[in-house]
Amino acid sequence: MEIALEKVCYIVIKAREFDVKVEPVEENRGSNPADEGMRDVLADYPDDPTYEELKGLLDSLNRDELVDLLALVWVGRGDYTAQEWPEVVTQARSILDKRAPDYLLGIPLLADFLEEGLNALGFSCEDEEKEHL
Repeated sequence: MEIALEKVCYIVIKAREFDVKVEPVEENRGSNPADEGMRDVLADYPDDPTYEELKGLLDSLNRDELVDLLALVWVGRGDYTAQEWPEVVTQARSILDKRAPDYLLGIPLLADFLEEGLNALGFSCEDEEKEHL
């Protein structure tokens, strides 16, 4: 892979944070987050930095790294097998364009597919996730 395992794992962590967001129950936030049990952190408010952080991270990747991410998603989703890695990378490279970060952000279960793709290739984010906690 052209993308570092640590970078993929960080994207997995950030994508999980993004995936757990839910519609806000209360539009008018004004209370102390500690009083509310920090529930606001799961609400998807327009000024929430989670999306922007993940989008900025994906936008900062070079073409080869984006190709690998897309290929990992396809392997993790079951569209290809790990043995087809060279073929899936070639396919991802042939269709990748400047909208790749937006495409990746629009994939439901992005973190799960990336992690499954890594596992299929014999990699794991277990150590990186422990460090993040």
